[in-house]
Amino acid sequence: MASTTSHSGDLATQVLQALDRSSPLLSAEAFPVSSFIELKAALDRLASREMATYDTLEREEVVLEPEGEQIAANGSHEARVFDTLRSAVDGLTVQDLEKAIGDKNVVKIGQGKAFKEKWISKTKDGKFKAAVDSIQDVTREQMQTIKSTRTYPDAKLLADLKKRKLIRLQKIIGFRIHKGAKFALRIPEEATDLTADMITSGSWKTATFKPYNFKASGADQRSGALHPLSKVRAEFRQIFFEMGFEEMPTDKFVESGFWNFDALFVPQQHPARDLQDTFYISDPKVADMPRASSPEDSKDYDAYWGNVKAVHQDGKYGSIGYRYPWSGDESLRLVLRTHTTAISANMLHGLAAKKGSDGRPPAARYFSIDRVFRNESVDATHLAEFHQVEGVIADTNLTLGGLMEFMDIFFGKMGLKNLKYKPAYNPYTEPSMEIFSYHEGLGKLIEIGNSGMFRAEVLESMGFPKEMRVYGWGLSLERPTMIKYGISNIRELLGHKVDLNFVQNSPAVRLDKD
Repeated sequence: MASTTSHSGDLATQVLQALDRSSPLLSAEAFPVSSFIELKAALDRLASREMATYDTLEREEVVLEPEGEQIAANGSHEARVFDTLRSAVDGLTVQDLEKAIGDKNVVKIGQGKAFKEKWISKTKDGKFKAAVDSIQDVTREQMQTIKSTRTYPDAKLLADLKKRKLIRLQKIIGFRIHKGAKFALRIPEEATDLTADMITSGSWKTATFKPYNFKASGADQRSGALHPLSKVRAEFRQIFFEMGFEEMPTDKFVESGFWNFDALFVPQQHPARDLQDTFYISDPKVADMPRASSPEDSKDYDAYWGNVKAVHQDGKYGSIGYRYPWSGDESLRLVLRTHTTAISANMLHGLAAKKGSDGRPPAARYFSIDRVFRNESVDATHLAEFHQVEGVIADTNLTLGGLMEFMDIFFGKMGLKNLKYKPAYNPYTEPSMEIFSYHEGLGKLIEIGNSGMFRAEVLESMGFPKEMRVYGWGLSLERPTMIKYGISNIRELLGHKVDLNFVQNSPAVRLDKD
């Protein structure tokens, strides 16, 4: 690296000396054997000091391919066939011709062209012989002209020669160099840093400092890339923030069954709590009882635990419950969270304890985007670990129509219009709706999310008043990323073999549900 810099410095001095003799000058004439990279570095060095300026010149040259070089040196294939036959009085068979020339390809191509030009003919016994006394080898002349001039006036001929792989076009970059405003024959020494000694001695006043290059791109402009999931996640976060949402902390991958299931009115006999659907932690197996961060809030947690037990086992808040013996031990089993709604439940419980100016909990908007875990078989559309996008809105007098209107606005920001809604079942929301949008590429409606209004059993157990309502909805992050980037196999999104150069197939984020 040091030798390159030194040579670049020597070349910069040579440029100044050449400019002193003649300005402007062309790099191809003044420095014909110099490396483009070294010359460009020298010119940039001079330009940054205003000692020289330059313009970049681009042109195309015609260069002979190996076969074209062979024709320029030895003649065209057809001419070589003619010359060989002209020296054979009785003619030659194909085999004799190949043996005499020593190249089957030359004979194969040359004899066809020579026949076409009527330079050769065939005897009755099947031999080839010369049909004229002399020829003009135009193809060889063309190759020699191109070799010496690096161009040719007939564009149609060049296109034909390129098609025959006899030539190629090569871009040549050169420079027209001029004297700069601060031209001199000697490059002044420049200080790169202001040192304590310079300040003490006062030499900084007369020193020349190397200017900063704020336009430098660096040696490697492609040193990193954002993962496709990160790009789509950033788009979702921006939409949430634009709509006044607060991001929930989602750093707890392990949850108790209480927050993951029971607080959300999921019965302990629900299939989602089976081993084949959920990852349970083996060490430790159980969590501590839910507790508050301060002693004064402990009673609220004790009451909440009792409310959840009562609403499951006996019914409460106008509900008859599930009528089964609820187990506290089952509720404390540790699991890898199966949804980020466990975080939402914790946040809503904290919100219920707050009191606004009217004595009721304040309105709130929360969202989260993070990993969840399901004990599923991995295939082209399913992973055991994926990302869930979730949002909740808490306020008074919310209605189902308001939820549908909000969904139209939310998904509309992602380019999804004309949504359709279908009744669905979720343990913790009632009414519940699956959300569909028409996919023009597939020509049908596709499910893009799930939504609903939190049940009274969930909210009133937390301490919310009856008039408080909560919207909730969710979708996956992987499915919309697959649709946006045209990925057919979800496993291509994760792992060390992921391709970061995905081609975006559509300008809008189209969503699908995991």
